[in-house]
Amino acid sequence: MTKPPNPLHGLYVITDAALARQRQLSVVDMVEAAIQGGARLVQYRNKDAPPDVQAKEATALARLCHANDVLFLVNDDVALAQAVAADGVHLGQGDTGLSLARAQLGPERIIGVTCHAQLALARSAQAGGADYVAFGRFFPSRTKPEAPPAEIAVLCQARMELDIPVVAIGGITPANAASLLRCGADMLAVIHGVFAAPDIATAADEYVRLFTLQSPHTSQSVDTQA
Repeated sequence: MTKPPNPLHGLYVITDAALARQRQLSVVDMVEAAIQGGARLVQYRNKDAPPDVQAKEATALARLCHANDVLFLVNDDVALAQAVAADGVHLGQGDTGLSLARAQLGPERIIGVTCHAQLALARSAQAGGADYVAFGRFFPSRTKPEAPPAEIAVLCQARMELDIPVVAIGGITPANAASLLRCGADMLAVIHGVFAAPDIATAADEYVRLFTLQSPHTSQSVDTQA
């Protein structure tokens, strides 16, 4: 597997098993709708499911994503990512270490790292070979309301300092995302804003349109009214 050139850009959706149960939809059906709306990256996250359920869902999602030229990552679980031929993993600060994950996955898989609001963590991740870093939460989050807040200024600073793509996450909606893109976010990571919407494909499309309307890196100003 060879990394495609500069694939890390656009709408990045993260699965939510609880939302799928509430909506009586399969995770695969929800992701398929998000891809129809233009999602470019998918992260499978379902830590509470039994291993056989995780394997079944991840296998189906990997096939779906690869059939649609969409990148598929697994949250934390390196072994599962390898088993389903995922494009890589996303690591939290309490998950598998970056160096260990890289040793297991090899140089061609994508590894992203959560850095909360700490530039020092992002610098370390870049130096350690991460392919992207994620900052947030920037706005109140329904998925992780206890997550530490991040100021938009940290995103602007990260974009000026780092050479790898940057993800913004946490309570992002089409109404508040513009400031994140202006500060240089390469990807917007979204859960509820897409998967809790009445029409998932339409909701995804609203985020995707923001990338065409707002050219990243054109301004480093901070919009505190967003």
